[in-house]
Amino acid sequence: MNLKKYCLIAILTLFTQIGTAQEGLPIYSDYLTDNYYLIHPSMAGVANCAKVRLTARQQWFGQEEAPNLQTLSINGRIGDSQSAVGGIVYNDKNGYHSQTGAYLTYAHHLMFSRNEIDLNMLSFGLSAGFIQYKLDETEFLADGFDPIIAGVEQSATNFNVDFGFSYHFIDFYAHATIKNVLKNDGVNFNEQGLSYNNLRTYLLSAGQTFNKFRSDWSYEPSIMYMYRDATKESSIDINAKVYKKMDFGKVWGGLSYRRSFDGAEFLDGSGVSSQKLQYFTPFVGVDYNSFVFAYTYSYQANSIVFNNGGFHQLTLGYNFNCRREKYECDCPNVN
Repeated sequence: MNLKKYCLIAILTLFTQIGTAQEGLPIYSDYLTDNYYLIHPSMAGVANCAKVRLTARQQWFGQEEAPNLQTLSINGRIGDSQSAVGGIVYNDKNGYHSQTGAYLTYAHHLMFSRNEIDLNMLSFGLSAGFIQYKLDETEFLADGFDPIIAGVEQSATNFNVDFGFSYHFIDFYAHATIKNVLKNDGVNFNEQGLSYNNLRTYLLSAGQTFNKFRSDWSYEPSIMYMYRDATKESSIDINAKVYKKMDFGKVWGGLSYRRSFDGAEFLDGSGVSSQKLQYFTPFVGVDYNSFVFAYTYSYQANSIVFNNGGFHQLTLGYNFNCRREKYECDCPNVN
């Protein structure tokens, strides 16, 4: 097998681990910009404020048909009850593949503490929605006839659900979510050209915030583990985040490192080398009164990549219907 073919295999393998356009809402590092609800439905209504978040992500500037993603989410409590609702709409385009989806979420929060001073809460969340997949084959037949290519824009619309729970205890939190619980057939194909219908993904997250007494600084290490059932791929995010309280709100930033446990082989001179997907993602944000602004930059640190450019993302947010901070904890996702 020649060098070009090995390189192509390596690139395609890593590319599928980034988050393809056929699996539902892609899982990047945008959850770290005060947006855990994007990946965990049980986080709907956890905070003392209702939240609106708008994100826009662009990969590989200067490349035609480069992946891009836009999301809009909203979530909040139903009055003073323990129940909450939320919604997500998104548009994801990845070369000739694209998808548009919309989810509605219901979450319920159970307090285990005797009062609301001490935070001890278990939350459950269920999201249900529709995803429309598209595969544009109109440009595939430029070199002539191919019996397995229709030469049209294929589309399929599927229904799926996500389910998960979250646990908050003072400054500690943990989340577990199953995404795409149902099996669906769409325009999803593996390397043999066969359709597959298992898009189930498992997510586990945990973290804790540390703060010295009366200090304006707080620190939040966290991790997230992701496992894809169909391909048996897995990866881990190791995150570090810092907050600084200001008169107008808060400034914050951090760094995320994503490492895949699976890799690809390629020719390196006279031998064969392998590499695993690695991402470094710095991010910075500011909470100004009720508004949230954040910027995220992801860099793929591998020897063989499609493009040396990074992945840019902007997040705009607004908090409304805010209640007073109830809990004596350094828990920015809740207070």
